[in-house]
Amino acid sequence: MRSFWLCERFYGKNLVLSTLPNCPECVAREKKALKKQYEMEAAKAEEEDKDYFIPSDRDIGSDIEIPMKLDPSTKHFVCKRCGLYATREQISDIRDRLNQREFTKEDKQYDYLEWWQKSKKEKQA
Repeated sequence: MRSFWLCERFYGKNLVLSTLPNCPECVAREKKALKKQYEMEAAKAEEEDKDYFIPSDRDIGSDIEIPMKLDPSTKHFVCKRCGLYATREQISDIRDRLNQREFTKEDKQYDYLEWWQKSKKEKQA
């Protein structure tokens, strides 16, 4: 909480407001909706024999901002949109879980190949 006080004292309240975390669940929901919209537009453009560029996942979510409010008495953040109530660490864990991609068959094959190419001593360790 000391860093919060320092930011407010030296840089003013505007910087503190901009450092509030975005709600990971709402951002993931918005990214999913935008991705679906881009895919539909790409399919429509393909039917019309036009070129259409779908932005990458990182570019899709870069401009989405849904800041959470800070409850100073409990040091938890609250999303006014979906009601998520969590600490900064919990928000980070949720964000990591939502951004984690699923392992594909190729990933499993690569892991197996890597294991197979190790020496016998490394495999037993």
